[in-house]
Amino acid sequence: MRFLPAALLLSVAAWLPQPSPAQCAGEVALQVLGSGGPIADDARASSGYLLWLDGHARLLVDTGGGVFLRFGEAGAQFEDLDAIVLTHLHTDHAADLPALLKSAYFSERQRPLPIFGPSGAPRWPRTSEFIDGLFGSERGVFRYLDGFLDGSDGFRIEPHDMDADSREPVTLLDNGRFRVQAVGVHHGPVPALGLLIEAHGKRIALSGDQNDDNPAFARLAQGAGLLIMDHAIPQDAGPVARALHATPRHIGAMAAQAGIKHLVLSHLMARSLNRLDENKQLIRESYRGPLSVAEDLACYTPD
Repeated sequence: MRFLPAALLLSVAAWLPQPSPAQCAGEVALQVLGSGGPIADDARASSGYLLWLDGHARLLVDTGGGVFLRFGEAGAQFEDLDAIVLTHLHTDHAADLPALLKSAYFSERQRPLPIFGPSGAPRWPRTSEFIDGLFGSERGVFRYLDGFLDGSDGFRIEPHDMDADSREPVTLLDNGRFRVQAVGVHHGPVPALGLLIEAHGKRIALSGDQNDDNPAFARLAQGAGLLIMDHAIPQDAGPVARALHATPRHIGAMAAQAGIKHLVLSHLMARSLNRLDENKQLIRESYRGPLSVAEDLACYTPD
């Protein structure tokens, strides 16, 4: 068998049609990079969301498995990011962080990158400890990338811990382009955050993973033009699952109580997708506004 020279293959590849970036248009938009969960049974990337402002990707929320790929497919530029927020440190929300940061090594980025996330618990590291566990020069699993901690690898990452026990909103970032507020939410034993993003007069709420036991999130999300809500379990899920995630009836009641203008169901798993029509009917018992089911790379504009 005869093989084409590598240089010729690269030349041919350059002429092949390339996929178009799935960038979000408009002044303010939220793009779903990953709409799935922690099990590889849903043909979706795990959790990740990208805030677009005037054609630039400015905020990345969560970096679950597959978000590395979707970030590139979205046509986002890492140097445009103002911050990353991790709602919690389950693998389906944080596993692709080192891959994304390594990718950014090849970007034009020079300015520091803040990374916000929750405080710790007995079996959970705080966010700054998580970052050190990845990149710390002494014991980090990717210690060859320890230059991210001091800036010698091109730019410096700056981890920030937020008290996940807080039931009052805390401003994580307000940089003139957008503001991000967070509040602690209940996700079983896992320190976790719910978020509200405000930009150009628009309000976008992201539930993170939670079971809706904390009314502070509904207060924070009040009147939001868009709510991205995790929908991982059916109504008759067992007690362990219900300690981690909201049931369909809880989702509908919370969205109605908060006056949400557009509800988007995400963090989908086979166990919720297999009964999606039934679950949507249960949500509709309380919530009557626009209701969408997220897909990877879909863009949503807040009302």
